[in-house]
Amino acid sequence: MMKNLPKHLVALPDGNRRWAKKRGKAPWEGHREGVEKFWEVCEEVFEIGIPYFTFWAASEDNLKKRSTIEVKFLVLILKNELFKKDLFERLEKNEVRLRVFGRWNDILKDKELERMIGDLEKRTAKFKKHNLTILFGYDGKREMMEAMESLKKEKEINYEKVKSALWTGDLPAVDYLIRTGGEPHWSAGFMMWLTADAQFYFTEKLWPDFGRAELHKALEEYASRERRTGK
Repeated sequence: MMKNLPKHLVALPDGNRRWAKKRGKAPWEGHREGVEKFWEVCEEVFEIGIPYFTFWAASEDNLKKRSTIEVKFLVLILKNELFKKDLFERLEKNEVRLRVFGRWNDILKDKELERMIGDLEKRTAKFKKHNLTILFGYDGKREMMEAMESLKKEKEINYEKVKSALWTGDLPAVDYLIRTGGEPHWSAGFMMWLTADAQFYFTEKLWPDFGRAELHKALEEYASRERRTGK
């Protein structure tokens, strides 16, 4: 078993559309391939013993600013994954709690998707061993603004109160964040509170080319780093 694993691993899967463009394919073909890699990585994450895995599936701007046809295909791909008959069985077998955070419902107003996600969240709520969080229609700046708005009437504000007001507030702090796509930058204030002390890993690999082997490479680097945490 691999040593010094992060407790909370996050993936920012950049590069689906560039992967498709390089192959003369439509953007949604990159998203489709990206979903396949998501499951490959997700299953490996839990198999090796990491209890929390968070995946940024789409930002708020992705859902608002990209072409209507691309967003429709993205939603269709998501629905197809959620509709698979063995999905709950796979989550149940591995004791995975699934939750989806973000403004996807406000933006898409898709009752079928709302029902499907709500059903899986409810059915998996009892599982404690593994935690899978999908960020869909997510913006870290908005998350923080809404948290601050909810705390306006508080006489005293401390770390725990801010954390508990976040959409992602009951998740532990992020230990390690992997961003693919070869463009090492931050986006939309991503999980700014929970990544305050995180380690970062940037790779040139586009997300559809990032699988088990690349995951292990990233985790080996994490294990080799010296984390002083201010000492």
